Amino acid sequence: MAIDIGEVVGVLLAGGQSRRMGGGDKSLKSLGGRPILEHVLERVRGQVGRLVLNANGDPERFAEYGLPVAEDVVDGQPGPLAGVLTGMSWALKNAPDAQWILTVATDAPFVPTDLVTRLGEVIERENADLGCASSGGRHHPVIGLWPVALAGALKSAIETDGIRKVDRWTAGYRLAVVDYPNEPADPFFNVNRPDDIKEAKILYKSYFI
Repeated sequence: MAIDIGEVVGVLLAGGQSRRMGGGDKSLKSLGGRPILEHVLERVRGQVGRLVLNANGDPERFAEYGLPVAEDVVDGQPGPLAGVLTGMSWALKNAPDAQWILTVATDAPFVPTDLVTRLGEVIERENADLGCASSGGRHHPVIGLWPVALAGALKSAIETDGIRKVDRWTAGYRLAVVDYPNEPADPFFNVNRPDDIKEAKILYKSYFI
């Protein structure tokens, strides 16, 4: 499926509480002399028509990036599924021509630059409703391509049914999966703990510069 990038809003998920990192914004940790968020932006920007950052708290800490910042539309910071709904809601209001959102975690600095292309192709080939990425035999449900048309269903699932886990919700739909090789490095490596920053620096110098 050849998706026009103008029909896709990139949703950068930074709404978590970073407990394993000890708090703060994982996306603003330094990698290769610049914040992880900059690496993510560099790799996602060319795949989408518009970008929005899903983050809670003071939006001014992201002011230098010139991105719209959308707080979770669900109270209590219930997790990434709320970020997906936030992205869909933002697209409906601010990008009415958008048919899809691409969600990407902002603690994953090496995400592929062909996500929209490959996810779109497999969604069409398998006649699926939505798609997510995988690597090393593991799904990455927050790295996905989602139709904005499912916003109402997702809102009901979260607010009425109490669903919080991404894979529990996607289980109710035809989900296409694109598998990426995780050798010599996993493109979905994410920085969750302080030690992960050290590993990310090694990977960056070895494979991603």
